[in-house]
Amino acid sequence: MLTQILVTILVIVGAIVYLRSGRGSKASRSAAIAEEQSSPFFSRVIIYAMIAVSMLASTGYWGWCLYDENTVVEVTITSPIEAMTTSYKVRKKDIEAKRITTVDGIQIRLSNQERLTIKAAEAQ
Repeated sequence: MLTQILVTILVIVGAIVYLRSGRGSKASRSAAIAEEQSSPFFSRVIIYAMIAVSMLASTGYWGWCLYDENTVVEVTITSPIEAMTTSYKVRKKDIEAKRITTVDGIQIRLSNQERLTIKAAEAQ
């Protein structure tokens, strides 16, 4: 609560200082406009570079998510009722809350008592 009050006071003080100082003199504004107009190529290059970097980062993130979802892991189901343990190879994207689908396409429904252990599949 104290942090919220301090941040609010800081924002109010900052707004008052900004409004009292004004936006600067006309000479500094005209110099900034002249400088910006003298090199429009440079500003366009920066804008296009930022767009390219963001698209590249988005594509990389999408590709990594696709790779990670299709990673095959080994799921071990332990049932305390039947005292048995079974292991299956499953893709990460096919693990749901109450059901898993193996690489072979077998759908397995899970009960509340069964425990899942997930580990990386060994390379063959």
